[in-house]
Amino acid sequence: MTELKFPPHVDEITSFLAVEVFQAAQVLEAKGRDVVHLEFGEPDFPTPEVVCAAATEALKAGKTRYTHSLGITPLRETICGYHNAKYGLAIEPDQVLVSGGTSILAFLLMTLLLEPGDEVLLTDPSYACYANFIRLARGVPVMVPIHERDGFQLDPARVKAAITPRTKALLICSPANPTGVVMRPEVMADLAGLGVPIISDEIYHGLVYGGEARSILEFTDRAFVLNGYSKYFAMTGWRLGYMIFPRHLMAPVMKMHQNVMISATEFSQHAAIAAMTEALPVCEGYVREYDRRRVYMIERLAKIGLDLKYEPAGAFYVFADARRYGDDSLKLAMEILNEAGVALTPGADFGPNGEGYLRFSYANSMENISTALDRLEPFLATRG
Repeated sequence: MTELKFPPHVDEITSFLAVEVFQAAQVLEAKGRDVVHLEFGEPDFPTPEVVCAAATEALKAGKTRYTHSLGITPLRETICGYHNAKYGLAIEPDQVLVSGGTSILAFLLMTLLLEPGDEVLLTDPSYACYANFIRLARGVPVMVPIHERDGFQLDPARVKAAITPRTKALLICSPANPTGVVMRPEVMADLAGLGVPIISDEIYHGLVYGGEARSILEFTDRAFVLNGYSKYFAMTGWRLGYMIFPRHLMAPVMKMHQNVMISATEFSQHAAIAAMTEALPVCEGYVREYDRRRVYMIERLAKIGLDLKYEPAGAFYVFADARRYGDDSLKLAMEILNEAGVALTPGADFGPNGEGYLRFSYANSMENISTALDRLEPFLATRG
C-alpha cells in the first residue's frame, strides 16, 4: 500500500505545547501524583445557573434543530444590542455569524480572506493557534515582535514596516493571550489608520481590571470581531462564539458557514441570550474574584523571583520572564511539572519572542494558586 503523504502545509502545523504539558500531567496523576493546573485558560467557575436553565427550557421546547446559518434572529439581535450599548456602535443582525466557538470562526475567516502565499500580521507572542489557522488556509503568518519593556503593546510603526503587497489582515487580541495586556486606545486608533483590515479577537472582553477594553469597531469599519461565551460567561464546553463582519460580506460568510457547519446548536443559542441579558451580575462577581487572584499572583511571583515589568490588566494570565532559570521554556515547564507538581504553559507556545517565559493562569481557585506558588518557590530557589 502506498504511504499516505500529507501536503507540506500540514507539516508546518505546530504542536499545542499547553496540551503537551497537560497530557504529561495526566500521566503523573494516573500514578497518584497531585498536580496543580495553571496551564489552561478555562474558568473554574460554573456556567451561571440562569444560562443552564435557559438551555434546559429550550431542550424541553424541542429547540434541537438546524437554524438559520447566521444564527437565530433573537440571539443576533441580542448580540447587536449588547455591543451597540457597550461600545456605541450600530451593528445590525445581518453582520453577525454565530458558530461553534471562535476557533472555527477564525479558521473560516482565514479561508475566506487568503489565497496561497497571502500574509497575516500577528504579534509575537500571541495565542498559539493563530499562526496555525493561517497556515491551514495556505497563508503565511508574519510575526511582529512585542516586548515586555514596552508593556507588550504593539507598535504601529513596526506593523507598518511589516506590511507588503501580500498582507491581507492584521490579527490582534485585547485583552491579550498570553500577556493579559489591554491594548491602549491610541494604539488601536493608529493601527486602524494603517488601512489594513483588522481581525480583533475580543474573547476576553469583560475580563478587565480597572478600566475597559475598547472594541476595534470603535475605530474602523474595516474589521472583523471574534467573540464568544467561553471566558467571561464561563461557558467553554458550550462551544459557542460569534463573528461581527462588514455587512457587504454577508453572502460569502453565510455560504462558507452553510457548507462547513450548517448552523450552531439551537438550544445553546437560546442559552446565550440568557447569558447576555440575565447573567451579567453573576459574571461580574467572577471578575472581582479573578482580580483578587491576579493581585495575589503578581505579588507572590515577585517575591519568588518572577517579578513583572508590565501590567497584566485583563484576561486571566500572567506572562513571567523565567530566562534566569533556563532559556528552554518547554524543558523548564516539564521540570517544574515533574519536580514541583505544577503545570504551566511554556512561553515558546506563543511564538519565538515568548521563549524563556512561562504563562500562569489564575483561572483557578485561590487555594490552588497558593499551593502552586508554595511548590514553585523552593524549586526556583534551587535554580537561582
